[in-house]
Amino acid sequence: MARKKNKQEMSDKQRALITEFQKRSPISEQYRTLRTNIQFASIDKPVRSILVTSSSPGEGKSTTVANLSIVLAQQDNKVLLVDTDLRKPTVHFSFQVPNQAGFTNVLTNQSTFDDMVFETSIANLDVLPSGPLPPNPSELLGSQRMKQFMQHVKDRYDYVIFDAPPVNAVTDAQILAGHTDGVVLVIRSGKTEEDHAERAVESLKKVDANLIGAVLNDRQMEQSQYYYYYGEG
Repeated sequence: MARKKNKQEMSDKQRALITEFQKRSPISEQYRTLRTNIQFASIDKPVRSILVTSSSPGEGKSTTVANLSIVLAQQDNKVLLVDTDLRKPTVHFSFQVPNQAGFTNVLTNQSTFDDMVFETSIANLDVLPSGPLPPNPSELLGSQRMKQFMQHVKDRYDYVIFDAPPVNAVTDAQILAGHTDGVVLVIRSGKTEEDHAERAVESLKKVDANLIGAVLNDRQMEQSQYYYYYGEG
Protein backbone atom coordinates (compact mmCIF):
# COMPACT_ATOMS: atom_id res chain seq x y z
CA MET A 1 0.00 0.00 0.00
CA ALA A 2 1.34 3.44 -0.93
CA ARG A 3 2.61 5.68 1.84
CA LYS A 4 0.81 8.94 2.59
CA LYS A 5 2.76 12.17 2.24
CA ASN A 6 3.26 14.49 5.19
CA LYS A 7 1.20 17.68 5.21
CA GLN A 8 3.39 20.75 4.64
CA GLU A 9 2.97 24.26 3.37
CA MET A 10 2.61 24.58 -0.38
CA SER A 11 5.94 25.03 -2.17
CA ASP A 12 6.61 27.10 -5.28
CA LYS A 13 6.80 23.84 -7.23
CA GLN A 14 3.37 22.85 -5.95
CA ARG A 15 1.96 26.19 -7.05
CA ALA A 16 2.92 25.18 -10.58
CA LEU A 17 0.34 22.37 -10.38
CA ILE A 18 -2.24 24.57 -12.04
CA THR A 19 -4.44 21.65 -13.13
CA GLU A 20 -5.12 20.92 -9.46
CA PHE A 21 -5.36 24.42 -8.01
CA GLN A 22 -6.86 26.29 -11.00
CA LYS A 23 -8.88 23.65 -12.79
CA ARG A 24 -10.88 26.14 -14.88
CA SER A 25 -7.89 28.10 -16.21
CA PRO A 26 -7.09 28.15 -19.96
CA ILE A 27 -3.77 26.44 -19.24
CA SER A 28 -5.52 23.59 -17.43
CA GLU A 29 -7.77 23.18 -20.45
CA GLN A 30 -4.70 22.86 -22.68
CA TYR A 31 -3.38 20.09 -20.46
CA ARG A 32 -6.68 18.28 -20.86
CA THR A 33 -6.30 18.69 -24.62
CA LEU A 34 -2.84 17.18 -24.33
CA ARG A 35 -4.34 14.25 -22.41
CA THR A 36 -6.95 13.68 -25.12
CA ASN A 37 -4.42 13.79 -27.94
CA ILE A 38 -2.17 11.30 -26.18
CA GLN A 39 -5.08 8.94 -25.66
CA PHE A 40 -5.86 9.08 -29.38
CA ALA A 41 -2.22 8.91 -30.47
CA SER A 42 -2.41 5.18 -31.12
CA ILE A 43 -5.70 3.38 -31.51
CA ASP A 44 -4.26 -0.10 -32.16
CA LYS A 45 -1.81 0.04 -29.24
CA PRO A 46 -2.86 2.27 -26.32
CA VAL A 47 -0.12 4.51 -24.96
CA ARG A 48 0.00 3.61 -21.26
CA SER A 49 3.63 4.30 -20.37
CA ILE A 50 4.79 7.79 -21.32
CA LEU A 51 8.22 9.38 -21.16
CA VAL A 52 8.30 13.18 -20.89
CA THR A 53 11.58 14.86 -21.73
CA SER A 54 12.99 18.07 -23.25
CA SER A 55 15.91 19.03 -25.43
CA SER A 56 17.68 21.05 -22.74
CA PRO A 57 17.19 22.08 -19.08
CA GLY A 58 14.77 24.85 -18.14
CA GLU A 59 12.09 24.18 -20.75
CA GLY A 60 9.25 23.33 -18.36
CA LYS A 61 9.52 19.54 -18.56
CA SER A 62 8.88 18.80 -14.90
CA THR A 63 5.91 21.17 -14.67
CA THR A 64 4.45 19.57 -17.78
CA VAL A 65 4.93 16.00 -16.55
CA ALA A 66 3.35 16.80 -13.17
CA ASN A 67 0.28 18.44 -14.69
CA LEU A 68 -0.12 15.72 -17.31
CA SER A 69 -0.13 13.13 -14.51
CA ILE A 70 -2.78 15.12 -12.64
CA VAL A 71 -5.19 15.45 -15.58
CA LEU A 72 -4.87 11.74 -16.33
CA ALA A 73 -5.69 10.95 -12.68
CA GLN A 74 -8.63 13.38 -12.75
CA GLN A 75 -10.16 11.17 -15.43
CA ASP A 76 -10.37 8.32 -12.87
CA ASN A 77 -7.26 6.59 -14.20
CA LYS A 78 -4.86 5.08 -11.70
CA VAL A 79 -1.61 6.93 -12.42
CA LEU A 80 1.98 6.52 -11.27
CA LEU A 81 4.51 9.32 -11.77
CA VAL A 82 8.11 8.10 -11.55
CA ASP A 83 11.04 10.49 -11.21
CA THR A 84 13.69 8.97 -13.45
CA ASP A 85 15.66 12.21 -13.72
CA LEU A 86 18.55 10.78 -11.74
CA ARG A 87 20.67 13.91 -12.29
CA LYS A 88 18.31 16.66 -11.10
CA PRO A 89 15.08 15.21 -9.65
CA THR A 90 12.14 17.53 -8.92
CA VAL A 91 9.04 15.36 -8.44
CA HIS A 92 9.52 15.27 -4.67
CA PHE A 93 9.48 19.08 -4.60
CA SER A 94 6.33 19.29 -6.72
CA PHE A 95 4.39 16.87 -4.53
CA GLN A 96 6.23 17.51 -1.26
CA VAL A 97 7.30 13.97 -0.45
CA PRO A 98 10.60 12.82 1.08
CA ASN A 99 13.37 11.80 -1.29
CA GLN A 100 15.80 10.02 1.00
CA ALA A 101 14.73 6.78 -0.69
CA GLY A 102 12.76 5.92 -3.79
CA PHE A 103 13.11 4.61 -7.35
CA THR A 104 16.83 3.81 -7.15
CA ASN A 105 16.31 1.80 -3.98
CA VAL A 106 13.69 -0.30 -5.76
CA LEU A 107 15.93 -0.93 -8.77
CA THR A 108 18.86 -1.97 -6.60
CA ASN A 109 16.66 -4.31 -4.51
CA GLN A 110 17.26 -2.34 -1.33
CA SER A 111 13.52 -1.70 -0.85
CA THR A 112 10.22 -2.85 -2.28
CA PHE A 113 8.05 -0.73 -4.53
CA ASP A 114 5.24 -0.68 -1.96
CA ASP A 115 7.60 0.72 0.67
CA MET A 116 8.83 3.53 -1.59
CA VAL A 117 5.72 4.79 -3.45
CA PHE A 118 3.66 7.68 -2.07
CA GLU A 119 0.00 8.52 -2.33
CA THR A 120 -0.60 12.19 -3.14
CA SER A 121 -3.45 14.47 -2.12
CA ILE A 122 -4.76 14.01 -5.68
CA ALA A 123 -7.07 11.01 -6.02
CA ASN A 124 -5.67 8.16 -8.13
CA LEU A 125 -2.17 9.67 -8.37
CA ASP A 126 0.86 8.02 -6.75
CA VAL A 127 4.44 9.25 -7.06
CA LEU A 128 7.74 7.43 -6.79
CA PRO A 129 10.56 9.91 -6.07
CA SER A 130 14.02 9.31 -7.48
CA GLY A 131 15.72 8.31 -4.25
CA PRO A 132 19.53 8.64 -3.85
CA LEU A 133 21.30 9.72 -7.04
CA PRO A 134 23.44 6.84 -8.35
CA PRO A 135 26.92 7.14 -9.87
CA ASN A 136 25.76 5.19 -12.95
CA PRO A 137 22.25 6.37 -13.97
CA SER A 138 22.46 5.12 -17.57
CA GLU A 139 23.51 1.61 -16.57
CA LEU A 140 20.79 1.43 -13.94
CA LEU A 141 18.07 2.53 -16.38
CA GLY A 142 19.24 0.05 -19.00
CA SER A 143 19.35 -2.90 -16.62
CA GLN A 144 17.26 -6.07 -16.60
CA ARG A 145 15.88 -4.94 -13.27
CA MET A 146 14.40 -1.86 -15.02
CA LYS A 147 12.51 -4.14 -17.41
CA GLN A 148 11.10 -6.06 -14.46
CA PHE A 149 10.11 -2.81 -12.76
CA MET A 150 8.28 -1.67 -15.89
CA GLN A 151 6.24 -4.84 -16.06
CA HIS A 152 5.41 -4.63 -12.36
CA VAL A 153 4.07 -1.07 -12.47
CA LYS A 154 2.21 -1.47 -15.78
CA ASP A 155 0.30 -4.36 -14.23
CA ARG A 156 -0.83 -2.08 -11.38
CA TYR A 157 -1.56 1.27 -13.05
CA ASP A 158 -3.54 2.54 -16.02
CA TYR A 159 -0.78 5.04 -16.83
CA VAL A 160 2.88 5.20 -15.82
CA ILE A 161 4.53 8.59 -16.49
CA PHE A 162 8.29 9.09 -16.41
CA ASP A 163 10.04 12.40 -15.80
CA ALA A 164 13.35 12.01 -17.67
CA PRO A 165 16.46 14.18 -18.07
CA PRO A 166 16.84 16.36 -21.18
CA VAL A 167 17.71 14.37 -24.31
CA ASN A 168 20.68 16.48 -25.36
CA ALA A 169 22.30 16.45 -21.93
CA VAL A 170 22.68 12.71 -21.26
CA THR A 171 21.70 9.37 -22.81
CA ASP A 172 19.19 8.49 -20.05
CA ALA A 173 16.09 9.61 -22.00
CA GLN A 174 17.12 7.54 -25.02
CA ILE A 175 17.51 4.47 -22.82
CA LEU A 176 14.17 5.04 -21.10
CA ALA A 177 12.41 5.60 -24.43
CA GLY A 178 12.96 1.93 -25.22
CA HIS A 179 10.93 0.95 -22.16
CA THR A 180 7.89 3.15 -22.84
CA ASP A 181 4.96 3.21 -25.25
CA GLY A 182 5.41 6.84 -26.21
CA VAL A 183 7.55 9.96 -25.78
CA VAL A 184 6.43 13.58 -25.40
CA LEU A 185 9.06 16.27 -26.04
CA VAL A 186 8.73 19.63 -24.24
CA ILE A 187 10.11 22.72 -25.94
CA ARG A 188 9.92 26.30 -24.75
CA SER A 189 8.85 29.20 -26.91
CA GLY A 190 11.54 31.86 -27.12
CA LYS A 191 14.11 29.68 -25.35
CA THR A 192 14.61 26.37 -27.15
CA GLU A 193 17.01 26.71 -30.05
CA GLU A 194 15.69 25.16 -33.25
CA ASP A 195 18.81 23.06 -33.77
CA HIS A 196 18.58 21.79 -30.18
CA ALA A 197 15.01 20.63 -30.76
CA GLU A 198 15.98 18.98 -34.06
CA ARG A 199 18.92 17.23 -32.39
CA ALA A 200 16.64 15.92 -29.63
CA VAL A 201 14.18 14.52 -32.19
CA GLU A 202 16.99 12.84 -34.13
CA SER A 203 18.42 11.32 -30.95
CA LEU A 204 15.04 9.81 -30.09
CA LYS A 205 14.53 8.51 -33.62
CA LYS A 206 17.92 6.76 -33.49
CA VAL A 207 16.60 4.50 -30.74
CA ASP A 208 13.25 3.97 -32.50
CA ALA A 209 11.37 5.91 -29.83
CA ASN A 210 7.67 6.39 -30.46
CA LEU A 211 7.66 10.20 -30.48
CA ILE A 212 3.95 10.91 -30.24
CA GLY A 213 4.26 14.69 -30.20
CA ALA A 214 5.59 17.78 -28.53
CA VAL A 215 4.41 20.39 -26.07
CA LEU A 216 5.13 24.02 -26.94
CA ASN A 217 5.48 25.70 -23.58
CA ASP A 218 5.21 29.41 -22.69
CA ARG A 219 3.69 30.56 -25.96
CA GLN A 220 2.26 34.08 -25.50
CA MET A 221 -1.23 34.47 -26.90
CA GLU A 222 -3.67 37.14 -25.79
CA GLN A 223 -1.52 37.91 -22.75
CA SER A 224 -1.77 34.31 -21.46
CA GLN A 225 0.64 31.41 -21.38
CA TYR A 226 -0.60 28.29 -23.09
CA TYR A 227 0.64 24.76 -23.56
CA TYR A 228 0.03 23.25 -26.98
CA TYR A 229 0.30 19.75 -28.26
CA TYR A 230 0.94 18.73 -31.84
CA GLY A 231 1.54 15.33 -33.33
CA GLU A 232 4.14 14.13 -35.78
CA GLY A 233 1.47 13.94 -38.44
